[in-house]
Amino acid sequence: MLRWSARFRARQYVRASLWVLPVLGGAVGILLAQVSAALDRAVQVPAEWQYTQSTASTLLTTIVGAMVGLLGLVVTIGVLVVQQATASLSPRFMRLWYRQRMQKVVLATFAGTFAFAFANLRRVSDEFVPDIGVTVAGVCASGSLVMLLVYLDNFTHHLRPVAVAALVSRAGQRVVADGRTTLLREGDEEEVPAELPATAPVLRVMSLHAGAVQAVHVRGLLAQAERHDCILVLTSGVGDFVSPNSPVVEVYGTSAPPAEALRGCLALGIERTIEQDPGFAVRILVDIAIRALSPAVNDPTTAVQVLNHLETLLGTLSTVPLPGSFTLTDAAGRRRVVLPGRRWEDYLTLALTEIREYGATSPQVCRRLHALLDSLESTVPPHREAAVAQQRSLLDVSIDRSFADPQARALARQPDRQGIGGRQRLSTGQPADQVEVVGRTSAG
Repeated sequence: MLRWSARFRARQYVRASLWVLPVLGGAVGILLAQVSAALDRAVQVPAEWQYTQSTASTLLTTIVGAMVGLLGLVVTIGVLVVQQATASLSPRFMRLWYRQRMQKVVLATFAGTFAFAFANLRRVSDEFVPDIGVTVAGVCASGSLVMLLVYLDNFTHHLRPVAVAALVSRAGQRVVADGRTTLLREGDEEEVPAELPATAPVLRVMSLHAGAVQAVHVRGLLAQAERHDCILVLTSGVGDFVSPNSPVVEVYGTSAPPAEALRGCLALGIERTIEQDPGFAVRILVDIAIRALSPAVNDPTTAVQVLNHLETLLGTLSTVPLPGSFTLTDAAGRRRVVLPGRRWEDYLTLALTEIREYGATSPQVCRRLHALLDSLESTVPPHREAAVAQQRSLLDVSIDRSFADPQARALARQPDRQGIGGRQRLSTGQPADQVEVVGRTSAG
């Protein structure tokens, strides 16, 4: 039986693969060709649906060539997408792009239509013409053209930086929601990092090879700890890179599970994944924003748009417990597994530090950052307000350093949800005569 880590890596490979579904589509096309051939031999189609041998051969040959050309076009588009995303967005986003179902369905449709038409073409002879097969191949070819148009529309609209930021933000929010069912308990408060047992570990499980911790099988670790009556402490969290022969799990107690069983509960890979790592979603959003703020691009508006979706993700993170470490207990309440965790301060620092430094000279970015901090300050729990205040202080220091003119500094400190040009929020004590009456007509 495959270990959990091997199954996890297999699932990741299949989800990111661009060839698995097209190969399945080709196999389905061959099977459908067998079915259509059997129907052609069993059913007498009307005369208007019958084809001559030359007409059937020409149509099927044309469809086969068209599908090969369309497959090449989609591959070419995929290469261009990789180049554009790597240059203007973030190379780390490509892991999410490869998982998009649309391009896999399009490739599978083309491959299936190719296999179906080619299998029917081989059956055309003086004695037999697959009339149903030719008609179905024509319908599939027409459907493939529609799929191509949908695919072109999809990738042209979804490769804009703001669309990518929305996609990454939603993926991060799903990870946070899933994390509540595996690690976080409703009603948990902020915790201090769990203290390790005073005794020395009875076993240190070493990593056999280098890689980033992509995911942890929490239930498997908990089951091993209960079975051997021990405490398992992970030394590296999801997203951390571990070197060969470095400790990944420490076992405390009188007996220890097999090292291979514990290694099988940790999935290592060449890069981080987003499955259990909302910090990776924050990282991708920050990468897109600072690339837009680089001197080569100089596009602060894109950075502001990314901050919109970064604020949404931070708002979601602010609603869940984020202790320095997670302590998992068994049914009797005994501590069994200790996992490293990121605190709220860690996520906030990751999200804002580099954008603040790269956008220090942009009034638009500074104003949007102030508005983001205002929004978080009004929604986060009281024990997290200090981290938000610290980020505001750092932002003010950065503004003072970047803007020598007092008026420019005052402008950069004005919160604006659009960066520049947005409406000011109404305060509770604003005089009534300063509030515009919306909907009043000129005849009014």
